Amino acid sequence: MKKWIIIKLISLLLLSVSCNGQQPNEKLSDKKNGIVGGGCDGCELMYIGMPEKIQSTNTSPGWNEKGQKLIVTGTVFQIDGKTPAPDVIIYYWQTDDDGYYSPKPELDNRVKRHGYIRGWVKTDEKGKYTIRTIRPSPYPNDILPAHIHLSVKEPDVAHEYYTDEINFDDDKLLIPHFKKYPQENRGGSGVVRILLKDNLQIAEHNIVLGLNIPNYPKKLTVVSKSGLNVGEDQPSFIPFHAYGPDRGTQTCPVCKYGRYHGIIYFVGNNTNWNEVKNWLQFLEQESKNRKKYLKVYFVYGSDKDYNKYQRLSQLEKLGSHLDIQSTALTFVPSFVDEKTEVYLNKINPEAENTFVIYKHRNIVDKYINLKPTKENFKMLSNALDKTQGDFFDLSEPDYE
Repeated sequence: MKKWIIIKLISLLLLSVSCNGQQPNEKLSDKKNGIVGGGCDGCELMYIGMPEKIQSTNTSPGWNEKGQKLIVTGTVFQIDGKTPAPDVIIYYWQTDDDGYYSPKPELDNRVKRHGYIRGWVKTDEKGKYTIRTIRPSPYPNDILPAHIHLSVKEPDVAHEYYTDEINFDDDKLLIPHFKKYPQENRGGSGVVRILLKDNLQIAEHNIVLGLNIPNYPKKLTVVSKSGLNVGEDQPSFIPFHAYGPDRGTQTCPVCKYGRYHGIIYFVGNNTNWNEVKNWLQFLEQESKNRKKYLKVYFVYGSDKDYNKYQRLSQLEKLGSHLDIQSTALTFVPSFVDEKTEVYLNKINPEAENTFVIYKHRNIVDKYINLKPTKENFKMLSNALDKTQGDFFDLSEPDYE
């Protein structure tokens, strides 16, 4: 209810145009109404003014007005996080450069609270979409970070539902907000990281349909469960580095090397060291081939007979034996350890292994219980190629 109280304190104008579909009092109805997503006040507004034919690329009414030009682009996936989803309608609305949902005289009265910077895209046959707009500004004199609202309508699901708002990781209001109101990860993480192309800012944002959506009708059959979902952000944690880059430190992998691809190779209580050696040899070569575009981390987290110094010695010998240079060999006391914050990864210690692939701090692929075969080596390599996207080489802004 705290979040609702804060929203109520926003100025009358902002209250009249804000999205009420994401407030706690409405979430309480999830189990009662059985509506996909739990329903929300305002989601139905996506149908007002909707064009008969919707393209996969849309230019918002704000594109040619004042403000930082922004391109939001990505892929919509089915609930497995890997299969592209075509013909999905995404409705967006946002504030202008002054932080208001400004209406226009010609705007239908029913949607004035969404403002005039609103529009629709429909994913193409590859699940891709692009929105050309301006970067929204935060509400004036408020604590909420700038955001873009999203609602989606699948062709074979009865109801539209909202996903996490798009937020910007360089927004100084974001971290204080998330400390009070953690992400729901509806459809995956809404946090985007800005890339630069000339005078444009580009934000890649993928959506995983049904992920963390109440009453979602499609179910994903999972044989083994370990790790976070594709579409969620790779959390920060600080393992002990025994060998390789950052040896002797507790460097956070995603904090220092989060811009491009990263592979985190977790093994726990059921470690087959011959298989580990085969995997490390492949990953070491893959890391060398891809240079700065790939960082690999081996994280050993068995909780059996844990001794820090014995484990350190064990991984040092392993790294020396394999002549490891690029791959970081790290360890944690267990996968539920809170001091290293590895527990945030939700790794199953009984799984033979868990491979998490992230790009720009967002999880783009995951594999569990993989054997070190040529076929699986090729599969991981192909996964890296496939998830690069169109903006892999672009630079980030210089942050203070």
